[in-house]
Amino acid sequence: MSAPLIATGLPFEDIRLLFEMMPEADAEAVRLVRERDARLVKPPGSLGRLEEIVEWLAAWQATSKPAVRRPTVCVFAANHGVAGRGVSAYPPSVTRMMLETFAAGGGTINQLCAAFDFGFKVFDLALDLPTGDITVEPALDERSCVATMAFGMEAVAGGTDLLGLGEMGIGNTTSAAAIYAALYGGDPDRFVGRGAGADEAQLARKRDAVRAALALHAAHLSDPFEVLRRLGGREIAAIAGAIVAARSQRVPVVLDGYVVTAAAAVLHAVSPSSIDHCMAGHLSAEGAHAEVLERLGKKPILDLGMRLGEGSGAALAMSVVKAAAACHAGTVTFEEAGIPVG
Repeated sequence: MSAPLIATGLPFEDIRLLFEMMPEADAEAVRLVRERDARLVKPPGSLGRLEEIVEWLAAWQATSKPAVRRPTVCVFAANHGVAGRGVSAYPPSVTRMMLETFAAGGGTINQLCAAFDFGFKVFDLALDLPTGDITVEPALDERSCVATMAFGMEAVAGGTDLLGLGEMGIGNTTSAAAIYAALYGGDPDRFVGRGAGADEAQLARKRDAVRAALALHAAHLSDPFEVLRRLGGREIAAIAGAIVAARSQRVPVVLDGYVVTAAAAVLHAVSPSSIDHCMAGHLSAEGAHAEVLERLGKKPILDLGMRLGEGSGAALAMSVVKAAAACHAGTVTFEEAGIPVG
């Protein structure tokens, strides 16, 4: 699916066609999972959300025997022109340094993936070519945005049965805040948090940048895809593409925090059902993540006060998903255990 898009740079109208081809949840698989769960050697409902998670896996893997055997975390990295406005505690060069850290196995996300035996991929999205400064121009033109979404679709290449999505990019919480403010309206300041540790002066510049971007692009923000290309970044566009590709291949998705959720929010604004195959990995301490998740109808698996990014919250939540699948598959039934019922 991704190769033709990369080759031709199809416009957003062609991306919209992919939404019409998205598969639906498999209700029969869910029914069979519930039937088995009712016979397992435990009180009904005693595993709480783990039981709900197994049903979600079954629905999107389209099988009554959901499993997590090839989980993968993908981190998309990009640089933002708006970072030049002094909105972050760190310079854009840190994005490249962090990718080198990931390559050497020294990042937090490396430890989490190793601990849970998850695959790990990093996507460098033209780090040496920052997006346009959203306060004075669009982040991307339409062709580049669509091509970046297509590149993000490669996240599911090679096969995976559970996809975790993360990001790395200095300045990207500014873009995420602008996206949320454009989609949901109201006072944009409520979406602006400290990101990677902004001080008061940096936070003020961040708020000013979001307001300036909204004012500049105001006439074009009724279209969610225009919101994405004008206010977003390459990693956010690529994550949106990964979510669409995962849906087409029936791969359940676990979202990381504030920035990753911005990509999901854009797709949700296009079609609310387009992110039904996604779960929120955790509640970020950044910005108004709780409000955003409520708008998206997503209840986070974890709430640990994290705001690191780089897929860390998604990876931790994926360990819960993996455990849920293992419990359902490996726990015996009352009949198998020879325990009389009733």
